[in-house]
Amino acid sequence: MVVTPSSRGTHGSSLPLHGQVAFVTGSGRGLGRTIAEKLMSLGADIVLHDISEEAPARFGEVESLSALAKLLKAGGANTAAVTGDITDSAAVERMVMAAQEQLGPVSVLVNCAGGDIGADGNKPNPSTPTNFKLEDVHAVLNRNLIGTMLMSRAIAPGMMKREAGSIINVASILAHQGSAIEIGYACAKAAIAHYTRCLALELRTSGVRANVVSPGPAKTARFLATRTTDPAMLEDGPSLQRYAAPAEIADAVSFFAGPDSRYVSGQVMRIDGAAGLYAA
Repeated sequence: MVVTPSSRGTHGSSLPLHGQVAFVTGSGRGLGRTIAEKLMSLGADIVLHDISEEAPARFGEVESLSALAKLLKAGGANTAAVTGDITDSAAVERMVMAAQEQLGPVSVLVNCAGGDIGADGNKPNPSTPTNFKLEDVHAVLNRNLIGTMLMSRAIAPGMMKREAGSIINVASILAHQGSAIEIGYACAKAAIAHYTRCLALELRTSGVRANVVSPGPAKTARFLATRTTDPAMLEDGPSLQRYAAPAEIADAVSFFAGPDSRYVSGQVMRIDGAAGLYAA
């Protein structure tokens, strides 16, 4: 584990997350990074996280986690960069302790780390309901559901004691519909949504909130590098028949993190441009 604090910045007190500390897992690159930058723009001090110092460089976004922390320091907030495996209970406890020693108690937790990464570090193949590798299913469940549970277990009790805080868990539209592919990922994300409902019930009397954002496909560097994409869906414009910009998902996370959602908990927001219009 590596911890890299930045120098103290000065946020205006009028910003909705001024004085708060946001821990965003998987924020070395991609969607997690965009979420971290959004929360930083709203006044939060940021705990950046990735599984290793070098992980953010995999798809060419930034040289390292420390390099990203230095880059974001110019935005005016405190930052700490921690590395470790969210599927390892001891590593989670060490990361949370180190982050809070640097920045103070975590008041916003975004469980964004996960993804459809199998046992060998790549997209599982095969991955259908009747044709899958058990080691891939275990890896995907650990990276998504178990990591979310361990991070929440480490941070939520402090929020409950202080009677303030917000946890936002990132699922997927595959959590809410049948899928013949990416079976481990779909089931893990569905489990995250239900875990969040259970968590919200436990947190309710303390005033701490827990919610879910379920994105559709978004134009992250990893998404573009690992999938065959539809050129028409890559185009920006007024139509919702396109891939999401990561910032559009970060906007939903910021709603759940901030005061505008102070009476919202245990809910799921699907961010898919009306691609999945179903009741549940």
